[in-house]
Amino acid sequence: MKELYPKAYEKAVRDFFTEDGRLKNIPSQHKKKLFIFEHLLAGLDAERVYPEKELDAYIRQFHDDPCTIRREFIINRHMTRDDNLYKFNPKELWAKV
Repeated sequence: MKELYPKAYEKAVRDFFTEDGRLKNIPSQHKKKLFIFEHLLAGLDAERVYPEKELDAYIRQFHDDPCTIRREFIINRHMTRDDNLYKFNPKELWAKV
């Protein structure tokens, strides 16, 4: 998404993150939401499998509700969950605008 819409992506990141990197709120507009999630996911290693607790700790750096963010990762097909382990899906499967 960042490659397809670089200006809109950067604007969403500026608008929805504080200067210290915290997510102000989750956008309601689908396109902006996908930009925000892609930005969050960029800090993770796509080749790793993440235990739920580790993924929650990562998300808490940005937002106080890791359950909602994790759920959105699944809904938008960024990740899959199996037995409290989260792994990345190929980008081709990620939700599109």
